[in-house]
Amino acid sequence: MWQEILPNAWESALSRIRSFEYSQKNAVLVPAAALGVGGILLYWLRSGRKIKTIDMGDGWWGSSERPLKGKEDESIRPFKIETSDKEIEDLHQRLDRFRFTPHVEGAAFHYGFNSSYLRKVVSYWRNQFDWHKQVQVLNKYPHFHTTIEGIDIHFIHVKPSYVPHGRAVQPLLMVHGWPGSFYEFYKIIPLLTEPASHGLTEGDVVFEVICPSIPGYGFSEAPHQKDFDSVAAARIFHKLMSRLGFKEYYIQGGDWGSHITSIMAQMLPQSVKGLHLNMVFTGKQGLGRMICIMLGAYVPWLVGLSREDARRVYPFMQKNVYDVLRESGYLHIQATKPDTAGCGLNDSPVGLAAYILEKFSTWTDKSFLHKDDGGLESKYSLDELLTNVMIYWVTSSIVSSMRFYKENFSKDPNLTALSRVGVYVPTGIAAFPQEILHTPRVWAKDVYKNIITYSYMPRGGHFAAFQEPKLLAQDIMQFVRKVEQL
Repeated sequence: MWQEILPNAWESALSRIRSFEYSQKNAVLVPAAALGVGGILLYWLRSGRKIKTIDMGDGWWGSSERPLKGKEDESIRPFKIETSDKEIEDLHQRLDRFRFTPHVEGAAFHYGFNSSYLRKVVSYWRNQFDWHKQVQVLNKYPHFHTTIEGIDIHFIHVKPSYVPHGRAVQPLLMVHGWPGSFYEFYKIIPLLTEPASHGLTEGDVVFEVICPSIPGYGFSEAPHQKDFDSVAAARIFHKLMSRLGFKEYYIQGGDWGSHITSIMAQMLPQSVKGLHLNMVFTGKQGLGRMICIMLGAYVPWLVGLSREDARRVYPFMQKNVYDVLRESGYLHIQATKPDTAGCGLNDSPVGLAAYILEKFSTWTDKSFLHKDDGGLESKYSLDELLTNVMIYWVTSSIVSSMRFYKENFSKDPNLTALSRVGVYVPTGIAAFPQEILHTPRVWAKDVYKNIITYSYMPRGGHFAAFQEPKLLAQDIMQFVRKVEQL
């Protein structure tokens, strides 16, 4: 009997021991497995949310091959704009040979720059415009050159003359577009560097302002190699700010400046404290956007559009297709064969003025299309407009500035690279009502993931800093104040 009972008891005991060991293993292995799976899932989720960046890369745009040894000259060299009697005499001789082309009756600016008004501009340019005086105006701010990636980069750097005790000065890089220049910012610079002196209540925010010329524009050397695009410009401007000793800074732009600064934010987000734009590139299309456009005309609130968005976007075909087609003929030329038209403009100051100033008409206010004088002198003086033209003329930079379109659009025809990566730094947007295209906040969020301020500006167009400097300065200050409080 014991022989039968003992083996059975022993077998039962062993079975219980095995069962206990198995349960003990389960008590350890199951939570461990769950923890492992959970960790993998958490890593996957976090990696999915990881901020993507654009590779900074490197480049060389000099006229000769990159030196194999030795560092690039990183010195910051003072620069002064100069002119000569010979330069002015050559300009006057070319203006004297202006051949007038009669326009059709009632043309206004519908056919481009009105030739009767152009004759008035040329007469003023030849007989009253004082380039020597305007050079002094340009030189009132400190100019510099520094060599980056084989080419000389021009910039102005303006610091506040007085900073109250305990107040931090914020570095601000401002980037122009086409057919503008660093001169666009001359009215806004004193508002940003000396706000209290100009009646701005936002005196608790003070800036030192850096305005570079995009390579190939104005007094920045043109790239000597192909493929110089916005990514290359963004990298060069980051290197410029680093060379000036800044680790963190704010950046601002419109037109190409918007594209360049947005890429800067994607390239080194840790260096960009905030990004402020007065023009927004999204480039993102698709079924969702199409549905939004269709429904927005009838129930804008259902697709995230405000009443002001609806007013600026609709009728959609008129404002986003027909008007854009009318205003973008230049873009197709410059994005395909810029040198053909550019060489003619570089040889003719009258042609150059007509080509550039026509943009300052309809891009400032779409209704100026119907005015014989393009409404130009209602917002700017002829001295201001011709000074910007002269920056292109005396530097022979119109061709290289136009090439910037080809280098960008040949790589990214729809400028969709921004939307593929996204912008995650704090962003402020000033939406001016006369901008060529309006981008509602809900659409801007497709690319700009961290919009801190979005302002419907009461007036103004494409050249915001030039046309409405006080409005833009106030919006920049409001944005920076909010970022600093985060």
